[in-house]
Amino acid sequence: MHACGDFKAELMQTAKDITAPGKGILAADESTGTIGKRFDSIKVENNHENRQAYRELLFTAPGIEQYISGVIMYDETVKDTSVDGSKKLPQILRDRKIHCGIKVDTGIVEIGGTKGETATQGLDGLGKRCAEYYALGCRFAKWRAVLKIGNGCPSDLAIQETAHSLARYGSICQQNGLVPIIEPEILQDGDHNIEVCAEVSERVFSAVMQQLFDQKLLIEGLLLKPNMITPGIDCKDRASHQEIAFYTVRTLSRSIVPALPGVVFLSGGQSEEDASVNLNAMNQLAEIKKPWALTFSYGRALQSSVLKAW
Repeated sequence: MHACGDFKAELMQTAKDITAPGKGILAADESTGTIGKRFDSIKVENNHENRQAYRELLFTAPGIEQYISGVIMYDETVKDTSVDGSKKLPQILRDRKIHCGIKVDTGIVEIGGTKGETATQGLDGLGKRCAEYYALGCRFAKWRAVLKIGNGCPSDLAIQETAHSLARYGSICQQNGLVPIIEPEILQDGDHNIEVCAEVSERVFSAVMQQLFDQKLLIEGLLLKPNMITPGIDCKDRASHQEIAFYTVRTLSRSIVPALPGVVFLSGGQSEEDASVNLNAMNQLAEIKKPWALTFSYGRALQSSVLKAW
């Protein structure tokens, strides 16, 4: 029996709920430092009061439960209340049948001896933290791993480190009732073309998938949060929405098993419109079978206009 035996049915149900047709995830898990950068862009002071008011604004927006099935939060937000103190923020979401998620990694550090490649930290004491977050009402978790293309990267070392730690984190989450979002993000930085991005992503996703099997995760009770397959930011050859859709779905179909319930894409710095149109093109693509739900887990691509208006 799998270690997450007791949670098996719940994990599968949560993953299914999150990837329900027409719904996706709002990533509102910016750390205190990152939200500060967002606030700087609109000349708002980064203090607790403003963070609390902004998060409450997002969570109480009318009608979001029609489109948002889950919200990823930061530690402060999960333990926070509404501005008037009447309700815990996670309760506001749960009352709207929106699943609460939590960012559980503790950031990235450089791997010695590499060309600035990184490893994600946060495995120490993760089981205890996951149990605590489950008790606070969370039902899924997020952990971001970052890889880059170019100058001989990603190295086999970085790929193996990413795959192993993502699977280890995922296993600990499942043992504690949280659906892990497996996020191997390959950055858009560089002048590589879309074919290079596809080839590297295929290698990375395959390595991650292999580790998920090796560490005996319940594939039906987890979600994948990959990058879309796009040319590097500095590449002269731009790609159409249809090309991005084709290469992304093809890469997934070559590396990800059908047992996975859903793929929740990160926007990776794309504009709100590009991220939406690319995802739409994937769902319309008819040439390649898509056994998984293809939806979103967007931060900036859902929040940019909101921030400006606020």
